[in-house]
Amino acid sequence: MSQTLKKLRYKYWPDHIFGEILQKPWMETAVPLIVLIFTIVFFSAQIDNFISANNLSDNFRQAAELGFVVLGISLVLIVGGIDLSVASIFALCNLLVLYCMHVWQMPLIGAVSVTLLLGAALGAINGILIGYFRMRAFLTTMVTLIVFKAIHDLLNVKVAVAISSNFPDSPAWDRMGYGAILSIPTVVWAFGILAIFTHIFLTRLRYGWWLLAVGGNRRSAYNTGLPVNRIVALSYVASGVLTAASAIFYAARLASPGADTGKGLEITVLTAAILGGIRLGGGKGSVMKAILGTLIILLITNGLLRMATPAGTSRIILATILLLAATLDIRWFKNRHKAVQELYVSPALLELPGLSKDATSPDSDYAPNERLHDVEIIGLGQVEAPEDVVLDEDDNLYCGSRHGDIIRFFAPDYKRHEVYARIGGQPLGMTFDAEYNLYVCVGGMGLYRVTRDRKVELVTDETNRHFLSIIDDSRLRLADDLDILPDGRILFSEATVRYEMHEWPTDALEGRGNGRIIMYDPKQNKTTTVLRNLIFPNGIVVASDKQSILFAESWNCTIKRYWFEGPKKGKVEMVIPNLPGYPDNINRASDGNYWLAIMGMRSQVFDLSMRKPGFRRRMSKQLPGDEWLAPNINIGCIVKFNEAGEILDVLWDRQGINHPMITSMREHKGYLYIGGITNNRIGRLKLDDADETYVSSGKYHVG
Repeated sequence: MSQTLKKLRYKYWPDHIFGEILQKPWMETAVPLIVLIFTIVFFSAQIDNFISANNLSDNFRQAAELGFVVLGISLVLIVGGIDLSVASIFALCNLLVLYCMHVWQMPLIGAVSVTLLLGAALGAINGILIGYFRMRAFLTTMVTLIVFKAIHDLLNVKVAVAISSNFPDSPAWDRMGYGAILSIPTVVWAFGILAIFTHIFLTRLRYGWWLLAVGGNRRSAYNTGLPVNRIVALSYVASGVLTAASAIFYAARLASPGADTGKGLEITVLTAAILGGIRLGGGKGSVMKAILGTLIILLITNGLLRMATPAGTSRIILATILLLAATLDIRWFKNRHKAVQELYVSPALLELPGLSKDATSPDSDYAPNERLHDVEIIGLGQVEAPEDVVLDEDDNLYCGSRHGDIIRFFAPDYKRHEVYARIGGQPLGMTFDAEYNLYVCVGGMGLYRVTRDRKVELVTDETNRHFLSIIDDSRLRLADDLDILPDGRILFSEATVRYEMHEWPTDALEGRGNGRIIMYDPKQNKTTTVLRNLIFPNGIVVASDKQSILFAESWNCTIKRYWFEGPKKGKVEMVIPNLPGYPDNINRASDGNYWLAIMGMRSQVFDLSMRKPGFRRRMSKQLPGDEWLAPNINIGCIVKFNEAGEILDVLWDRQGINHPMITSMREHKGYLYIGGITNNRIGRLKLDDADETYVSSGKYHVG
């Protein structure tokens, strides 16, 4: 009973989903959204008509005005700075636009332009001091806060009466303050347009990426040639302009040159930005976060005001919220990766049957021998990580390299070689189609094609996304091996949808069905997932009936058969259960049977750990990755089997001298060519009684 419950718990309890949710970028926006909802619910319960239509209209109007300043300070925070002078800039710009409209009776466009120029100039003072003179942002903007405020106080005494005694005759000015379009305040429309532009700027334009890069790592940005000083300075200019825009709408609405204009604004907008999720350390932020933070802080401020909270108490509450938000930001940034790692890696229960006999015993079907000990060596030291090998119609040999190249060795002696194509990622499974275009699975990149004129083309790097998937499983993370049908369709395996290629030990530790089989149809240019929830599907080969495939599940130590056409379409059957090692590539043999690469042999210790997911979870949390238990992929062998799953032959290099690790083999004209992803060579073995005219790819795919 307890074992059954254990199986159900590790199979169906969605703890790995929590890690996937936590890893999503939108989680950083979800947190302030939850805070916003909680704020609305709390104040709605405390205050009657808190969400009334009139109250919402006023809130949106004020939120838009405040939002201009929050967006401005967010740009400064993203670049790694801080701007405490926004309150004084706001007050000065409010005073100037009122004087222009009320006293000088300037046209609206002129008054707005002059005010925006003042905001840009005041922001430029901060930008030059911080960006070019490299003064500390906190101290610099604190000083300019005091200086600008002093200037405002001096001017306000002289012009306040004149402003209050005159009123502009400008319908456009009135519409800016109280007008609406389609019942939506004018200021909300203006802020919405600005927010869309800022979002595009940060996410789609080069200069926005520069801003994020400078905030993420200023030294690295400088080393890559970015104009760091100019970017920092311009962020303060942008903050000044946006603060001036906010002051213009504020002045149009209230027409007040009060001495306390903008008082405490720097605390309000800074709290809003951090509550929304803008990082204090720079490098992260978005428009949506700024908007959410603005709404939260405005609702809190208005809620406290309607609850008749004393002004001093309100400021203490805001300061406390700012302190808590800053602390949470720092702590979360430091520990987020650790928290995601602990939740994301979710070992499953994988009970591999015990082996009936030791695979190394003389009477085993897999009894070791030395038949690979003296194989011919090709390209020793001239290639790294030839995971798969394939030959063309002229007997030239092709393999991948960890440097992202396809290497071609020229027949007949394979002494000469060249870089046939540069792909950029680690080439894995390869095969030729009927026209001898080379198709390659590239780790982390997808499925590629190298044409006969050596042009590299992307075939597909995505498939249909599962409607229940939280992670983006439409992207191909680890396309592994492939085969081609006579009609040109391509079936290929993707070993895992949760991890990148270099993280394969983590996928092995998890032992979960993260892999899938995918079909690409070139006639429709459509990629479709045909089989899911496989445990590291690896090698794949089209069976002789052309209606099914044989595929390997590496960590499950099995070979299975899947029918994609015919009367058994959609069914999966076991071919070889309980292999003594971890299967990799599968290819056809000239006698109608199949060759299988075993990349490493099972161990009792790792098998036992796969039956104890709790142990593996603790190991992943408490030990560094290089100290985890991992599958043995140091010594393997080659197995020949038939479609009934019978073992017909085994080839070993027991001493591990020539081929300690084998991931692929390819029969071609009487020889077996051998590759291994950790090797620096290719092997060639003369096969007895093999068909010396047989080729396993290219013209084979005609029918």
